[in-house]
Amino acid sequence: MDKLLRITIDGRSCEVPQGITVAAALAHAGSGITRHSVDATPRAPFCGMGICQECRVTVDGRAHNLACQTLCGQGMIISTAAASAPLAGAIAAGSQRSASLYFDVLIIGAGPAGLAAAQIAAGGGEHVGVIDDNPQAGGQIWRHGPKAPAPKKAQALLQSLSHMSNVSLMHNTRVVQQLAPDCLLLEGLQHSCVVRFRRLILATGARERLLPFPGWTLPGVTGAGGLQALIKGGMPVAGQRIVIAGSGPLLFAAAATAQAHGATVVAIIEQSPPAALARFLASLCYTPGKLAQAAWLRFGLRGTPYLLDSHVISASGQANLEQIQVRHGTRQITLACDRLACGYGLLPNLRMAQALQCAQDGPAIRVDALQRTSLPNVFAAGECTGIGGMELSFIEGQIAAYAALGNEPAARALFKQRAKWQRFAARLAEHFSLSSALRNLPDADTLICRCEDISYAAVTAHSDWRNAKLHTRCGMGPCQGQICGTAAGFCLGWPDPAIRAPFTPSRIGTLMQTCDTLAAAPEQSNDGVMSC
Repeated sequence: MDKLLRITIDGRSCEVPQGITVAAALAHAGSGITRHSVDATPRAPFCGMGICQECRVTVDGRAHNLACQTLCGQGMIISTAAASAPLAGAIAAGSQRSASLYFDVLIIGAGPAGLAAAQIAAGGGEHVGVIDDNPQAGGQIWRHGPKAPAPKKAQALLQSLSHMSNVSLMHNTRVVQQLAPDCLLLEGLQHSCVVRFRRLILATGARERLLPFPGWTLPGVTGAGGLQALIKGGMPVAGQRIVIAGSGPLLFAAAATAQAHGATVVAIIEQSPPAALARFLASLCYTPGKLAQAAWLRFGLRGTPYLLDSHVISASGQANLEQIQVRHGTRQITLACDRLACGYGLLPNLRMAQALQCAQDGPAIRVDALQRTSLPNVFAAGECTGIGGMELSFIEGQIAAYAALGNEPAARALFKQRAKWQRFAARLAEHFSLSSALRNLPDADTLICRCEDISYAAVTAHSDWRNAKLHTRCGMGPCQGQICGTAAGFCLGWPDPAIRAPFTPSRIGTLMQTCDTLAAAPEQSNDGVMSC
């Protein structure tokens, strides 16, 4: 039997399973609603990855905690009226600070690339720090929870790192600002600190491409990867009817997770045409492991309709999602469902790289053969350098760490393995390229900016992102343009918004401490697992 925690949600005491997120606890307790938007409509967790900011709640008097990224604790008091939390509470929460930290190698991101890099760098005798905004290490691909254990490879790696005294894992921690080329300001759940380093490895992974369509703000609509993350965090879906839509292999992974937790997968809706999918399946002969994985996933979902050349055109319902409309070839069909998980593949997460002003190759960080970026002593690995899957990310993390250690022969010994998975990545991008028809999904009244409730018509009345932002506040909400900016980039061809400090919504107290913490002498030894 699961161990239970007693918590309070909006003044009501309840018991929830240990190890679940606050977002999951809200779903266990009732509606799962986290906030009301600018126009007073209910909202619920959407991206499941801490980007959209839809899941902001107040926890133990601290405002604006992300419910999808926060684990429940005994006696926790949660309020979904986050916007009404007193400002003084936010300042007080940020007033607790740790002394400045120092690492030989600092790694941003604790997914496969970051953890692989940490193992190599620590094995080389370096003092290694790993920061990640998730409550547990593993990233999105290795995200785990009370009823979703991490894969064996991830468990072995995490176990190995836990025995290394020269590795510090900092969970629920985000970079707020760059204070100097070798110095960053960090913020955790209750503390802030300054960290200095000699070498930096960016392993910030990927984020889901979430495109707007009528009804996409309804509670019950999430990203495909977002649904998988929420379920792994403990969100109950047993008995619910779920449609998985968008593009790419992630759809089957999300569907398998939902089905394994008791949901009925009504349909999987893929925008790619049959010919493109057939070519991709044929290309899997070069990676037999991936072919076996695809066959196993399809067999497990053999009773689920798989609609190709199809996409969701709208979602509707009263307080929550009730049905969706789908363009299936030349026909339009309606599907009743309780949840829609819709994601159009993955994008490199470049926010940190853009803030540091690393050069880019298209939508990815530019790196050389040794995973070096355009900045001295800054390396990058994993899906922030291009979408390619767990295997490629892991190898790139190892190469980056060897390069950071100055062990070029060891790095070059991995080039052949990397090339194999780079070819797989190229095939993936080719066969799941997005149809131009998806650019026309939003109608005039569709909200493109979820934070500020700005319509598509209001945004398209302007010639570029800067003018739209100045006149409508689009991109000025808590997500800082990460959702609407991506949507505008795809639908309108506008470049990504510029990144300014603070890089993420931060407590006033954290920003007030910047001068004090910069003046503190850095500590030369930081051992164990901590939250900044």
